[in-house]
Amino acid sequence: MRSVFYFFIIFAYFNTLSAFSQDVFSLQDCIKTGLERNYSIRIIRNEQTISTNNATIGNAGYLPSLEMDGGLSGTIYNTQNELTDGSTEKTTGINSETANIGLNMSWMIFDGFGIQASYETLKELKKLGELNTRMTIEDFVATLTAEYYNLIRQKIRLHNLKATLALSKERLRIVEERYYIGSMSRLDLQQAQVDFNADSSNVLNQLEIVHRSKIELNRLMALENIEERVFIKDSVIVPNAFLDEAELWNNTETSNVSLQIARKNILLSELDYKKARSRNYPYVKLNAGYGYTANWYEVGTTDLQKRLGLNYGVTIGYNLFDGFNRRREQKNTRLQIENKDLRRQEMELALKADMSNFWMAYENNLDLWSLEKENLVAAQENYAIAIERYKLGDLSGIELREAQNSLLNAEERRSIAEYATKICEISLLQLSGQLLEYLLPDE
Repeated sequence: MRSVFYFFIIFAYFNTLSAFSQDVFSLQDCIKTGLERNYSIRIIRNEQTISTNNATIGNAGYLPSLEMDGGLSGTIYNTQNELTDGSTEKTTGINSETANIGLNMSWMIFDGFGIQASYETLKELKKLGELNTRMTIEDFVATLTAEYYNLIRQKIRLHNLKATLALSKERLRIVEERYYIGSMSRLDLQQAQVDFNADSSNVLNQLEIVHRSKIELNRLMALENIEERVFIKDSVIVPNAFLDEAELWNNTETSNVSLQIARKNILLSELDYKKARSRNYPYVKLNAGYGYTANWYEVGTTDLQKRLGLNYGVTIGYNLFDGFNRRREQKNTRLQIENKDLRRQEMELALKADMSNFWMAYENNLDLWSLEKENLVAAQENYAIAIERYKLGDLSGIELREAQNSLLNAEERRSIAEYATKICEISLLQLSGQLLEYLLPDE
C-alpha cells in the first residue's frame, strides 16, 4: 500500500515540475499548430496549388504553340542512265545535303467552343480544389477538437478516480485504527484493502488512457517529439446549449462543403457535355512558319540553293463521320449530369438525416447533462452522510462502498454527458459548415 502511495506522490511531483517548463495550449493553439504542421493538411494544400497552377488560358488551349527546330540531312546515291544511242552513263557517290532551321506556329482559332469549356473546367477544378482543402481542414479540426475534449474528459475521470482512491485510503485508515483496537474484524480490514487496491489499479489504468490521448493529440499536431508534454488550457467541458436547428439547416444548405462539392461536380459534368458538343462544329486552325533552308548538290547546274522566308496557311476541317462516337459521348455525358444531380439529392437527404439524428442526440444529451448534474449533487450529499455514519459505526463497509461507487458513477455519467453533448455540437457545426468560423473566428 505504501509503495502505491509513494508512486502517486512521485508522479504528481514530476507532473508539477513539467508544468512549470511547458507551454499551455488552448484549443485554438492546438488547431493552429495542427493546420501548420499536419501532413494531411500540407498534402491537400499542395494539391490545391497544383489545381490553381493548372487554371491558365495556355493549359486550356487559348494560346498558340511555337516551336523552333532545325536539322541536317543528306543522301549518297549512284545513278545509271540508259541513253537513246544505246550507251550507258553511270555516276557513283553522288552526295546531296539539306540543312534547315525555322520557327513554326500552330494556333487553334476555333474548335466549336471546346477551348472555352476547357478553361471553365480548369477554373471550376481550381474551386473544387479549394473545397477539397476546406473539407480536409474541417475533418481535421473536428477530429482534433474531439480529441482535445476527450483528453479533458479522461483527465476529469482520472481526477475522479484519484478522489475515489483518496476516499478508499481514508476508509482503510479508519478500518486499520479500529482493527488494532479490536472494534473491527480482519474481514473488514481485508475488504477495505481490496477496495483500495482496486481503486489504485483503476487510477493506473486511467493514467495509460490519458497518456494515449496526449500522444494522439501530439500526432494530430505533428509535433516532432511525439512524447512532448503538452499541457492544455481547459480543464472542464462546457457545451453550447444555444444552438438553433433551423439556423443550422439553413447554413447547411448554403455552406456544407460536401454539398458544395456535389454541386460543383454537376457543373463539371455540364462542361464535359459542352466539350463533347464542340465536336459538332467545324474547327479552324492557323499555321505559320519562318525558316532558312540550304541544299547542296554535286550534280546539275546548281551547287547551293538557299531559301529564307515565311510560310502560312489556314486549315478548316469538319468530322463528317466518326462511327457515331460523338452521339454516344454526348448521351453518356447527359447521363453523367443526371447521375451527379441524383447524388446531390441523395446527399441532401443524407444530410437531413444526419442533422435530425445529431440534433436529437444533442438535445437528449443536454437533458442528460442537466439531470446528471443534479444526480451528482445528490450522490455527494449521500456520500457525505454515509461517511459520517461509517465513522460513527452505524454503516457497514459494503454500504459505504456502494455510496462511494454511486458517487463515482454519477461523476462519470456527468462527464460522459458533457463530452457527448460537445461531440454532437461539433458534428452539427461541421454539417452546417460553421465549424471553422466558430472555433477560429479571427482566422
